[in-house]
Amino acid sequence: MIHSGDYQLDIHPQLPQDRSVPIGCIGAGFIMADCQLPAYLDNGLTPVGIASRTKSSAESVAVRHGLKVYESPSDLLSDSSIPVIDIAVPPDVQIDVIREAVRQPHIRGILAQKPLGMNLQQAREIVEMCEAAGVTLVVNQNMRYDQSVRAAKSLLNQNALGDPVFATIEMRAVPHWMPWQERLGWLTLRVMSIHHLDTFRYWFGNPQRVFASTRTDPRTKFPHQDGICTYILEYENGLRVSSWDDVWAGPIAEGPGKDHGINWRIEGTTGLARGTIGWPDYPARSPSTLDFITTAEPETWHQPRWNEVWFPDAFAGPMCELLRSLETGHPASLNARDNLWTMALVDACYQSAEEHRAIELAELMSK
Repeated sequence: MIHSGDYQLDIHPQLPQDRSVPIGCIGAGFIMADCQLPAYLDNGLTPVGIASRTKSSAESVAVRHGLKVYESPSDLLSDSSIPVIDIAVPPDVQIDVIREAVRQPHIRGILAQKPLGMNLQQAREIVEMCEAAGVTLVVNQNMRYDQSVRAAKSLLNQNALGDPVFATIEMRAVPHWMPWQERLGWLTLRVMSIHHLDTFRYWFGNPQRVFASTRTDPRTKFPHQDGICTYILEYENGLRVSSWDDVWAGPIAEGPGKDHGINWRIEGTTGLARGTIGWPDYPARSPSTLDFITTAEPETWHQPRWNEVWFPDAFAGPMCELLRSLETGHPASLNARDNLWTMALVDACYQSAEEHRAIELAELMSK
């Protein structure tokens, strides 16, 4: 918790009381090796073992973080001493790992990657599968734990800005794309925009409808539809939010000509908040920022700052939510049933871009 003026900003995850619960990790890519595991260890959580499609990949990560290596994901899942599973595999194979995990009676909780499924329909199948097995499922929508995103939510919770009127996220950055995206034909909506769509839901709740427009990214050679993406979310109370997800950002991807960053802004009836997301500077540790001003102090910009960063520090948050949900029996804010609304938003963006019309979110959630 940090303080700024009369406001308290809750930017950190709430840790579970018992941090000794063994965590088994499946997947040995960048997100697991460089983000999730460092964040868990920094917060005193207890990852104990790792498995991957190739044992050699798991071994290299295990050496870095002091974990036991399993011959295969199946071997790890069958270890009755591990009640919590962290899955970080490509989305087209995630459902098979979860299907095997829920058959194990000792597994009580799963942290799954976003997107939860290949589409809303598959995500719903995964949710129902876990609910039927009595397994708590949390989705790793980790941008909710970026420190400026959480600080903005704190301001909204304290009504510092009044009624939200208009909000934007503007991303101009070239992400580190993953090799599985080529075989799936995905670029931005299910990989980057899903963060922004979920953040809007975190801040403001579910919109009524969305209108999206996309075009291809000139730098990406494999066939895709969702390159550069823009979308507008309409809320029943009149609020409008919009994002520009520009993964092209001009012809200079590296070097002195690059002009990359993510900026966000929330305008309310009694205040304005604006911020930056430091992630595009990774591996440099660039904390996100927040500036805000209110009509109660119209001459004063508050500019709280912190040292924590999204990558990797924020990645402890979703796992802490899962462990606390298992402790208390209360649903995590990132529970998978709620995440279906984020999946519906992503699917609605694809449909809107293809059909050139606004899509009512209820159209998809009722199917």
